[in-house]
Amino acid sequence: MSDVATTTGETLAVPSAAPIETRATRLRNFWADFRRSWVAVGALIVIVALLAVSFGAPLVAPQNPYDMASLDWMDAFLTPGETGTGGYVHILGTDNAGRDMLSAIFYGLRTSFTIGVSAGALALAIGICVGLTAAYFGGRVESLLMRIVDLQLSMPAILLALVLVAMLGQGVVQIILALVVAQYAYFARTTHGAATVERGKDYIEAARSTPLPTRRVLFRHLLPNVLPPLIVVATVQVASAIALEATLSFLGVGLPLTEPSLGSLISNGFKYIHSDRYWLSIYPGLFLMVTVVAINLVGDQVRTVLDPRRSR
Repeated sequence: MSDVATTTGETLAVPSAAPIETRATRLRNFWADFRRSWVAVGALIVIVALLAVSFGAPLVAPQNPYDMASLDWMDAFLTPGETGTGGYVHILGTDNAGRDMLSAIFYGLRTSFTIGVSAGALALAIGICVGLTAAYFGGRVESLLMRIVDLQLSMPAILLALVLVAMLGQGVVQIILALVVAQYAYFARTTHGAATVERGKDYIEAARSTPLPTRRVLFRHLLPNVLPPLIVVATVQVASAIALEATLSFLGVGLPLTEPSLGSLISNGFKYIHSDRYWLSIYPGLFLMVTVVAINLVGDQVRTVLDPRRSR
């Protein structure tokens, strides 16, 4: 409250303007709530570390495992900690082609993150467009779009991805396209549910009564208010995309053997799983598990922070 003097000498109490919450303030508040969970903070540190070693693989990896000229067949099946002919210690051992497993995992992580983030971002964009369009226009448009989404959600994502990869062929681009088609329906359903709640509110009705183009109403007024649940779904779907790519590569229909992939590394070492060469599939599997679990832990904490019921 602020005091204002009148011409009669009296002092009136006038409500002061409420402080405007800036974007920086919102980010600080979000981080303050997020770091209350030390498990989520630890998972976030793990993700950052994995991103650093994966995209910095050419700098930190002791070997380029997919440069055939740098491989020596005499280094095949070296046990973890053994020194190879190149003079450096293979911390996680080597595979049947003499590739350093730690280097192969770093390169495979880069591929997994690239596919997961790319597929998640494209599926998010398509799902937002479908969900907003269905919720905004309603009627037959909503019924048609959401029945298509429901039909796709009724099929397992792995089955749909298998069919699409079989049709498109192997490769990074083909895998990303298959994952986008398999996952966009989750974003569309979430967007539609949140946008349906928002479309009947006064600010949307006011925006529709003005000569604003539909595109502006959708993406400048409606979309910002449906983003919180989408952020949560996006983190979960990135982890799901990484796991799906690894599954497809493990089954032999994902990336070819010449492309680094955690799934292909696990598949390559699976036939030795019952021998004493356990490291060929165990270590790539551990890195995959840690990556997926860490992303899910971060996503779970983001959901908790953004949950509107916390402010009640």
